[in-house]
Amino acid sequence: MNDNQNDPAAAAADAVSGAVQHDPTSPVPEVAQLQSKLEETQNRLLRSLAEFENYRRRVQKDQDDARKFESLRLVRDLLPGLDGLQRAILSAEQTGDKQVLLDGIRMVSQQFRDILKMHATEPIDALGKPFDPNVHEALTQIPSADHEPMTVLQVIENGYRMHDRVVRPARVIVSSAPPSP
Repeated sequence: MNDNQNDPAAAAADAVSGAVQHDPTSPVPEVAQLQSKLEETQNRLLRSLAEFENYRRRVQKDQDDARKFESLRLVRDLLPGLDGLQRAILSAEQTGDKQVLLDGIRMVSQQFRDILKMHATEPIDALGKPFDPNVHEALTQIPSADHEPMTVLQVIENGYRMHDRVVRPARVIVSSAPPSP
């Protein structure tokens, strides 16, 4: 025996359901269609969120790798200079000639300047120039009657600039007014 025959409420619900399913003007097929579209939209949204999360992870990994290896090009460019220095030392050791060592070191020094130039890094021209605290670091002052006060007399360490930014200020000795008699 069917359970719906004993339960009048269930029998009525079955009758209404059967009538609604057969009634072409009933909103039930439209609701089912909307439910299907909603599920499809939710699935697309979940896939999009997953794709975005994967993209975010990929970008983060790329940024981490870029930071990790940002000096790689510079290191590759510096290696020939280091090799040249090693060759100069080896040659001087084999020949015992200090001039060979000096010539080799000069060549390597020029090679390093060329590498810095390739990386948009130029030395700061300081010798004989007026002292500029933006690009110079004064180590001491020496009284001089031959130079204007605050003129760079000697460069202890070259300064360098990359584009418009000072990488390292030039460490200099500057003139001061001579003592009064």
